[in-house]
Amino acid sequence: MNHQKIPGSVPGGEPDVIHADEAPQEDDLSLQVTGRPRPGRWFAVLAATLFAVWLAYTVIVNPNLHWDIVAKYQFDGVILEGLWVTVQLTLVSMVLGIAIGIVVAVMQLSDSPVLRLTAGAYTWFFRGTPLLVQLIFWFNLALLFPEISIGIPFDGPKLISWQSNQVITGFVAALLGLSINEGAYMAEIVRAGIQSVDPGQREAGASIGMSNRRILSRIILPQAMRVIIPPFGNQFISMLKTTSLVSVIAGADLMTVSQHLYLANFEVVALLLVASLWYLVLTTIATIGQHAVERRYSPGVAPVLRSRVLANLRPGRTKKGAAA
Repeated sequence: MNHQKIPGSVPGGEPDVIHADEAPQEDDLSLQVTGRPRPGRWFAVLAATLFAVWLAYTVIVNPNLHWDIVAKYQFDGVILEGLWVTVQLTLVSMVLGIAIGIVVAVMQLSDSPVLRLTAGAYTWFFRGTPLLVQLIFWFNLALLFPEISIGIPFDGPKLISWQSNQVITGFVAALLGLSINEGAYMAEIVRAGIQSVDPGQREAGASIGMSNRRILSRIILPQAMRVIIPPFGNQFISMLKTTSLVSVIAGADLMTVSQHLYLANFEVVALLLVASLWYLVLTTIATIGQHAVERRYSPGVAPVLRSRVLANLRPGRTKKGAAA
């Protein structure tokens, strides 16, 4: 039989032996936690479900939507060409916008007041004026500069020149407007990310002889990515939809070709549905990619980023950084 020893009441005496069955047992309190009834929440869920079912039914059975036209044009060659132009505009504009944003953000954090003033004026102007106005301006650049030339400034000889109307096509004007405008927003995002990194990181890199360029690329930017990635994902998704504005300058994007089609067959709502469905597909793919990248650069992987930064500070690499 199981038993245990407990100290006796007499000092120095042998401990008393009691059986385990006789040992004091703690009360076994089984607590059951039940949630407070929330009838308001259940009512809201029921109302939202009924509304969603009613809306879906109304949209599906509405004869004025012409779902046969939607199915006919969803994979039409003209629509797919416009879709490809939209993807191109988004990707190229974002790449150029990121490059511009990094340069402008570094200028904003520079010790030179001239660089800071130039970067500040750039972000102030392009964030302060509507994108639609900028697109129309770039498309009509020939009204201001009929000829684009390379040569000696101040009325010097021209080495080579082009007609502005031949160079600034609808696609080029869309790229200029979207990328330059996006660069102003990305500059603020990158600047916030760089400033979120502890200044001691820069000082540590400088103390071992790394150049400013190496410190920025090897230490600062990898850690700033945790702050940059979430708003960058939002900007990318926003850019997918913002490309529809280039329809005002005949950019040949998805929205432009949809407009051309419904102006010819008068199926306005059906063609707008076709474009909307493709935009939903693109934004869904972009959202999935954003979540995947955010998980990679989330605060939970900070040790991985720190180990990567420490790996960049190894003697072999620091010598290269000092030489650079």
